[in-house]
Amino acid sequence: MKPFRRVTARAAVLDRADVDTDQIIPKQFLKRIERTGYAEFLFFDWMKQPDFELLRPEYADAGILLAGRNFGSGSSREHAAWALQEYGFEVVIAPSFGDIFRTNALKIGLVPIVLPAEDVESLMRAVRGGGSLTVDLETQEVASPDGLVVPFEFEPYARESLLQGLDDIALTLKREGTITDYERAHAAPVDTTALPV
Repeated sequence: MKPFRRVTARAAVLDRADVDTDQIIPKQFLKRIERTGYAEFLFFDWMKQPDFELLRPEYADAGILLAGRNFGSGSSREHAAWALQEYGFEVVIAPSFGDIFRTNALKIGLVPIVLPAEDVESLMRAVRGGGSLTVDLETQEVASPDGLVVPFEFEPYARESLLQGLDDIALTLKREGTITDYERAHAAPVDTTALPV
């Protein structure tokens, strides 16, 4: 995954609570194993409604999504994070997230930021007409062009992984030399390459 340090992008407002993963990407579109091809099905049922928030022209090409509490709750489909990222979102800001959704987002470099509800509401007001925000993971701040700056907390391990662009495999491979040295120094108790007789 690519490193994430800072982004300035248009922000879209989805001021709805309890948006679950089946609303984000309905189950009938989970028939593929690739990480691509999901953007066209993002919020599939809601996208059919002419007044759906994300269809507003001022939110076209948004890279930041401001959402209500408990975003990404429900089933553990990683496709929800894939669909949001492929659609163009790099950051989702909400008062709370479903735990599994948050984990899935972090694993692909989609940045889930938790802020108090009143701070999310302030940011929503700041961009409601189609404004942009700057999210800086290094300084741990979200800023609007009108001077609103909101600090946020972020788990250090996840933050460092995002800043370096390292997924779980890449983090393990950083220790490849140490792993190899250990394996050379410690013989396996069972010959795992021998075929049974």
